Amino acid sequence: MTNDNTPFVIGIDLGGTAIKLGRFEFDGTCNESWSVDTPKPATPEAVLQVLVEAIAQVDPENQCRAVGVGTPGPVDATGQIAKVAINLDGWQDVPLGSWLSQKTGKPVILANDANCAGLGESWLGSGRQFRNLILLTLGTGVGGAIILDGKLFTGHTGAAGELGLITINLYGPECNSGNKGSLEQYASVQAIQRATRTTPEEMGHAARSGNRQALEFWEGYGHHLGAGLASLIYVLTPEAVIIGGGISASAEFFLPGAIAEIERRVLPVCRPNLQVLVAELGNKAGMVGAAKLAWQTIEDSL
Repeated sequence: MTNDNTPFVIGIDLGGTAIKLGRFEFDGTCNESWSVDTPKPATPEAVLQVLVEAIAQVDPENQCRAVGVGTPGPVDATGQIAKVAINLDGWQDVPLGSWLSQKTGKPVILANDANCAGLGESWLGSGRQFRNLILLTLGTGVGGAIILDGKLFTGHTGAAGELGLITINLYGPECNSGNKGSLEQYASVQAIQRATRTTPEEMGHAARSGNRQALEFWEGYGHHLGAGLASLIYVLTPEAVIIGGGISASAEFFLPGAIAEIERRVLPVCRPNLQVLVAELGNKAGMVGAAKLAWQTIEDSL
């Protein structure tokens, strides 16, 4: 339990199935965490009600300093409006931050869930020794986050960091974004299923069993990933690239190919001492990053 005199914030990861909440001190200590079911249907009003009730449970004495929320979709530049929320019903330009602040009396800041994951890894995970890094989450889609000088970079509209949507093949498969041949079309779960007619988990299991075709697939996967990362590295020259998401469970099979591709394509001067690492925080990263965002909001207001 948190000492009554110890300041804390609440970090929230809003997902399509569950909402994870944690109470975090300034140094990242998580004193308690909870998980509640996302309401069905997950309309903005229903989610707001569940969040208000959950925050009251996490903070019964109303001592929280601020609240950070990671949402499954883009957020506006003010960190108050969820522009769209993937897998949630009826979400379009929802002022969730303002609503939640009015209900709780606390400062509230929103960010895309992949951005929160990147901030979490930067704070307490694989990226904690670096000030400049990028995170790529390999899952149903390919999300990303950019951390510059220890802070999340989202650009002037709040939409920067869609790293999975960069083009790596001018004539490649169509993407839901309207792009063609995006990195996501070669590195996501759907891309793996399209190429192998099976799941990433099954391909990982086959590779661990020494299956030659699976090992060759992962090598090719790594080369596509590395080609996409090469473009990002040229633009951002990060100290580290963090690879997260469910597909990262097979990183041992594809990271060597990705690193080899980066070394082939990127001038050494643009990647001095670059580290390519696997994320450490798993499904806690979004909640951790949301808490860090809340602390940064407090710092910026001083």
